[in-house]
Amino acid sequence: MDSEKLNLFTPISRIYLIGPTYARRLSKLGIRTVSDLLYHLPSRYEDFSVKSNIASLQEGEIVTVQGKVVSLKNQYTRRGFALQVAEIADETGKLEVLWFNQRFLTRTISAGNRISLSGKIIRDGHKLHLESPVYEILPVLLPGKSAQQAEDTIHTGRLVPIYPETYGITSKWIRNRINHLLKAISSKQIALKDYLDDNIREKYQVIPLEQAVFQVHFPQNLEQAGKARERLAFDELLISQLEAKQRKEEWQQKTVGNKFKIVEVSSKLKLVVSGLPFTLTGAQKRVINEIYRDLARETPMNRLLQGDVGSGKTVVAALAMLAAYLNGFQAVLMAPTEILAEQHFKTLQELLSPLGIGVGIATGSRKDYTGYDVVVGTHALLSDKLNFNKLGLVVIDEQHRFGVEQRAKLTAKGLNPHVLTMTATPIPRTIALTLYGDLDISVLDEMPKNRQRVKTWLVPPEKRMAAYQWIKKQNTQTFIICPLIEESEAETLLTVKSAKAEYEKLRKEIFPDLKLGLLHGRMRPKEKERILTEFRRGELDILVATPVVEVGIDIPQANIMLIEGADRFGLAQLHQLRGRVGRGTEQAYCLLFSQNESPWTAKRLKNLETIHDGLELAEMDLKFRGPGERYGLAQHGKWGLKIASFDNLSLVERADKLAKEVIARPEAFPLLRKTLMEATIGVAPN
Repeated sequence: MDSEKLNLFTPISRIYLIGPTYARRLSKLGIRTVSDLLYHLPSRYEDFSVKSNIASLQEGEIVTVQGKVVSLKNQYTRRGFALQVAEIADETGKLEVLWFNQRFLTRTISAGNRISLSGKIIRDGHKLHLESPVYEILPVLLPGKSAQQAEDTIHTGRLVPIYPETYGITSKWIRNRINHLLKAISSKQIALKDYLDDNIREKYQVIPLEQAVFQVHFPQNLEQAGKARERLAFDELLISQLEAKQRKEEWQQKTVGNKFKIVEVSSKLKLVVSGLPFTLTGAQKRVINEIYRDLARETPMNRLLQGDVGSGKTVVAALAMLAAYLNGFQAVLMAPTEILAEQHFKTLQELLSPLGIGVGIATGSRKDYTGYDVVVGTHALLSDKLNFNKLGLVVIDEQHRFGVEQRAKLTAKGLNPHVLTMTATPIPRTIALTLYGDLDISVLDEMPKNRQRVKTWLVPPEKRMAAYQWIKKQNTQTFIICPLIEESEAETLLTVKSAKAEYEKLRKEIFPDLKLGLLHGRMRPKEKERILTEFRRGELDILVATPVVEVGIDIPQANIMLIEGADRFGLAQLHQLRGRVGRGTEQAYCLLFSQNESPWTAKRLKNLETIHDGLELAEMDLKFRGPGERYGLAQHGKWGLKIASFDNLSLVERADKLAKEVIARPEAFPLLRKTLMEATIGVAPN
């Protein structure tokens, strides 16, 4: 390997002491280049920073001891187990050290070696010893040099980084390789450009890049590690926001293929709105006006509509589709599941068919879409066999469940059509700024006036049977949600309910006089539709289901939602699940069950008893659980966000502010523009 040619994009197999075998193992951790390894950050740190001399050791202490190896030998128990027994000495005394079944140590460590050991002090009778410590052989002290050289340790005597591991790759191995890379950076064998100059770093309160990379791996204290991680998170957020803003710029340079004339058809639109069998909320009216303004422009709309379950997103989409129809264009709505597609199909038929607008459907099990003005469907809409004559509007529901390529393939069926994406997932401000900076965002923050809040209770285990008896007396349909389909050994140990097992138990033991149905994602579409139809007609009293009901199931007469294993769900997801009930005029209820006895869990879940705002619950989710995958992180950019935390609003806003500056005045940031996309997060240069 020619060390002079090393760069951040050098394949990891070419790095000293790695090679093809370790490269294959590292690939399981997503590590393929020098940059990937440098940015494989510690998940935590072991504190081995307390150094003690042997004479002052106390039982139970976690310490680092440094001294000379007096002896090391293998000893064998009666059962043939090998012990490695060493004696270590410093200027204050001697200490016994034990390892178990690590025969190679007698070939690695020799008498006379200077060694650093970190671990817990154990008492055995009257004697203290170190048991299975982490060890590190120290360099030979040269004439005129002091033992201060021991400060260069990376496995002992400091805050020691612990990394995500895989088979054959330990944290100790990773530390050695990263330390080698850091030395290469220090000697300029690897160039690590800082694309933020002194003025920008001061303005946005971040430390230099090289300092951050060194200190995130080998900090002197946790404060130092925090500042290092913050700088790297800032870079990650900055790149993500720049990518989003660049996408928005590119989108705004497009010219719509089919320009809508909103003013000319406004009288017809108003007439339809006035004839609806319900009154639009103020939020719906505001959002529809935002959409109509977009539709009247030459730049195609690219708007995200966010609103709680039941806030009326489908009605808004229908009125946008009506505008397309009145302008002589077709519209399409893509949903992630057949259940949701069928629900949208029925709703749009009810709203649009009386106006003479034909609504078709394209799913895996139903293909009736030829010649319609509006087509609803699943991934089946992406089929090369399905084409449109004059596609003017694309609506994508629960858009985070579709990949970038899928969304692009659907919009490519028209000539720069308007795009409206919808989600019932509440989007916190930090995530909106970072991941959806390319979209204009509308929020339906008002529920229809006839919708009552769902009364929610966290039910203690001792009241389970009383809750079942209460359900029997309510004379209303009930959802019972379980997080799994089938029991597995691992999950059984966690005492999590499975839908199939719970269905059988409830049917036979708890509700033998009621009619129960089972619904889950692995069922065939026709079977799902049969069960839903029976439930919708009132032929079933209770529907036991997995979270497949989270979106798309509208049963107005169902007024009880019971959720097993509620601690397994995020607050925002629980909020969406309870939004499946109370869709009529009657009072609805949500009962939360959890076998997790942690006070922290109970406190988290009880928030649902008093908070009914999805966005507020989503913000809490960020603090309690992190962003997860519910916001489509994997769909954005070339890589997922690995470092940044979305609960740091200040950092997100700082990165967003700089991204806006760079987009607005690119000439003022030549180094940043030139090197940003080939920088340290693993994005290869063009």
